[in-house]
Amino acid sequence: MVRLCWGCALIFVLLMGGLLVPTIVGAESSTALETSTDIYYQTPGVPVSPPVHEIQSGYPNIPFVNNRVLVWVVTQQHTYFGGFVLALPFFTMLLEFLGLTRRNPDLAQRYDGLARDILRVALLALSMTAVLGALMLGAFIALYPGFMGYMGTTFKSMMPLYAGVFVGESLLLILYYYSWERLRSHGNKWIHLAIGMAANAMGVVLLLLANGWASFMMAPAGVDADGRFLGNMWHLLHSPLWNPLNAHRFLADLMSGGAVVVAYAAYRFLRSRSDQDRAYYDWVGYVFIVVVVCALLPMPIAGYWLMRAVFEFRQQMGITMMGGMLSWLFVIQAITVGVLFLGINYYIWQSMGRISGGERFQPFFKGIVFALMVCFLVWFTPHTIAMTPSEMKAMGAAQHPVIGQFGVMSAKNGAINVMICLTALSYVLYRRANHIVRVSWERLGNIGLALLFIVGIGNIMWLAIYGFYIPANVRVGLSIPQGVTTATVVIGSILLNRLMLRGSTIKGPVQWGSISVRGMVVLFGVAAAFTWVMGLMGYIRSAGRLGWHVNELLPDLSPWAFTPSIGFAAKMVTLNMVLFWASVFFMFWLSGRDQRVADERLPLRVPSASVVGTFSREESV
Repeated sequence: MVRLCWGCALIFVLLMGGLLVPTIVGAESSTALETSTDIYYQTPGVPVSPPVHEIQSGYPNIPFVNNRVLVWVVTQQHTYFGGFVLALPFFTMLLEFLGLTRRNPDLAQRYDGLARDILRVALLALSMTAVLGALMLGAFIALYPGFMGYMGTTFKSMMPLYAGVFVGESLLLILYYYSWERLRSHGNKWIHLAIGMAANAMGVVLLLLANGWASFMMAPAGVDADGRFLGNMWHLLHSPLWNPLNAHRFLADLMSGGAVVVAYAAYRFLRSRSDQDRAYYDWVGYVFIVVVVCALLPMPIAGYWLMRAVFEFRQQMGITMMGGMLSWLFVIQAITVGVLFLGINYYIWQSMGRISGGERFQPFFKGIVFALMVCFLVWFTPHTIAMTPSEMKAMGAAQHPVIGQFGVMSAKNGAINVMICLTALSYVLYRRANHIVRVSWERLGNIGLALLFIVGIGNIMWLAIYGFYIPANVRVGLSIPQGVTTATVVIGSILLNRLMLRGSTIKGPVQWGSISVRGMVVLFGVAAAFTWVMGLMGYIRSAGRLGWHVNELLPDLSPWAFTPSIGFAAKMVTLNMVLFWASVFFMFWLSGRDQRVADERLPLRVPSASVVGTFSREESV
């Protein structure tokens, strides 16, 4: 409790510091009652803040300190933990709801115990987020006073709302955790779940407000050509990139938080000495890899939406990010995303080891992995290949006549959508592994499943090929029918398979804890890839502004305004990932230590690892 109070105090300091930013870095200048025009919405308004050129723009030069690198590290760590704090209460609420709706009391206890364990870590992450937020605010004020002065002055009207939501979420999370035992009875449990829903609602609002800052820096709105705020808070918040950025970051936060829990489950599985603990952490890993995949599948669509919005706002920014100096970072990002899909399918394949009857689907998985590799090669192939002048002369152009065709978005959209469909097929086979279907329409159901995948993948590939024969401005619209086709295949196959499994005969229970070591080790790679690609995409969004703090309004005139090399950016992303994981495992150690102390003083009525090694397939979902 002392640690939580200290964290809340830091949150208060952080928020009050944000409210005082305009006072610290320079008072607002008085403006005449004149009207001006919004640079994006083209609506009239009265300026209520000073223009950009009146804001202090100096950059303190501290010996042996690179301002951008320091701010980069602190901001990325704060972003990681902010997403962590958003995701973990959401998972807690979901698991508590699953526990409430399970008819099996043992399974309900497992979900409830896991939910409380995760919430304990979320409270630790909340304190860490407050510390990093205070450091980030201090770093911006000390190292970039002009930028912080402008942002603080422009968003001053939103600061009280941001402060209230931040403190409200913190208090609700504390109440959510410490009322767990008092509201344990079934009737009061729904009241407790409502507290969790309120805390998560606060977290979502906080994410939306924070994204307002990030989207404004890339695509400003609500201000005039001189950067003066025109008094319309909705226009200031609702910049051109706000909605796609909200969807993209919400899914990224869910994936990042789920990946951390997956890695923790794998870590505890490998260190466990008892079959009971291995069964429990095997089950935890399975539950959260499903959650992570559910967030991953719509992620390419959200990313496409965001980049389309970037092109619609400023075509040059989109070209810089995807076809200019930052394009090779997208190639690296594509490789990482491909590794995620391969790793997830490999984990599903290895998970067959815990299921009786799963060996009959091994040949199918080999074909799926081969098809995934083909899509993976198309997915990360660049349009312009790195080559020597002699090789370019031999080809007669900068693009290879055959391979270069795979570098355009028409081919890549087709490849990623096929990879999503193949991952859904892997999951359908896994769910079918130890079942003997007994429905009377089994043959028709299997034909329907096969046709759904064949026709769906065929339609995606046909649309991808058709895109090569139409203009680029028309080709962009093909992403919509491809996405609809993919969603139809994924959702339709899972629902149809579930209907076919009703009344089926189970060959044997799921032997939790019997998965191979390879299957659990691959979860580490999947989790690390999630956080690495999250850091990389954050850098790409930031670097897309080039020499601007706020695009086309507030220039970056510091000595560090240049765009770093790809190698340096990759090293920084890796450093941030390593620091994040080191901090997370330290928090898990603290959480485990607190749990041991609590068990010695007052044992929980629902132990967190009371999992029997085997239980039926229905209980595992």
